[in-house]
Amino acid sequence: MISTRQLRYFVEIADSGSFSAAAERLFVAQSALSRQIKELENQLHTPLFERTARQPRLTAAGEAFYPRARNLLSELHKASEMATQVGNGQVGTLRLSHSSTVPMSGALLRGISTWLERCPGVSMDIAKLSSEAQLEEIADGRLDVGLLRLPVLRQREGVRVVPLYSEQLLLAVPPNHALARCQAPVELAQLKDEAFISVPHPQRGGLSYLSAELCMRAGFFPKAARVMSRKTTQLQLIQAGFGIALLPKSMQEIAPAAVHFLPLADPDCLSTVALACPHTPSALVEQFCQTLRECL
Repeated sequence: MISTRQLRYFVEIADSGSFSAAAERLFVAQSALSRQIKELENQLHTPLFERTARQPRLTAAGEAFYPRARNLLSELHKASEMATQVGNGQVGTLRLSHSSTVPMSGALLRGISTWLERCPGVSMDIAKLSSEAQLEEIADGRLDVGLLRLPVLRQREGVRVVPLYSEQLLLAVPPNHALARCQAPVELAQLKDEAFISVPHPQRGGLSYLSAELCMRAGFFPKAARVMSRKTTQLQLIQAGFGIALLPKSMQEIAPAAVHFLPLADPDCLSTVALACPHTPSALVEQFCQTLRECL
């Protein structure tokens, strides 16, 4: 079987014009070089060089073999470089997903921009999935990184979930709501008779689960509105007057102007965004996660 060493030796002799000059460039003995070329010719069943007194000349077979041998070495070099870059996280595509209550805005977008600037050879594919779907996709290898809100009720084997940052929860109300022009921070207990456009799913965690937990600490379980959503559409439902919700501060950036956001009296009303990735992430994923941690 033809080896890359034989190809390299052959091309070097053809380029340098002599066995002795090629041996010097390759830092090998001329006898070893000649032996490798002889083995190559035996495998091809044809001579590649005419050995003359002055210098070796390519035979017709050698002339035909030379450009292809050179291309093979070039492609092998490119493949080696590509493998190294992918292994080091320098090139590739990162598949990212986020929950609807983790908007791609503000500090998150700045963190993504910073990572892309540091890694000019990479790209990103962003989708929106529920927390549970993100964990499943990561466990099955179809997703690299997830951004979701705690708590997560069901962990998946092989998936690591790490808190990334916390932000204040605010009360979001319709423009004509009685609290819309409230000047003082709102106590959670004031909301016991309000209709919430998002209540927890029995098998899902996330923001709606946290909101219900906070309300229960205040002595009541949130009353469900007639129209509900756990997605970004809840902003439109609030604007239309269907109910209220406890939402993270970052959702102000994507909310309709008519939705009013009010501070809560309890400073412990915080929501934590977590980063989910494989337990043994690739270099590409590890670099992205490290950049996000630095920026956030």
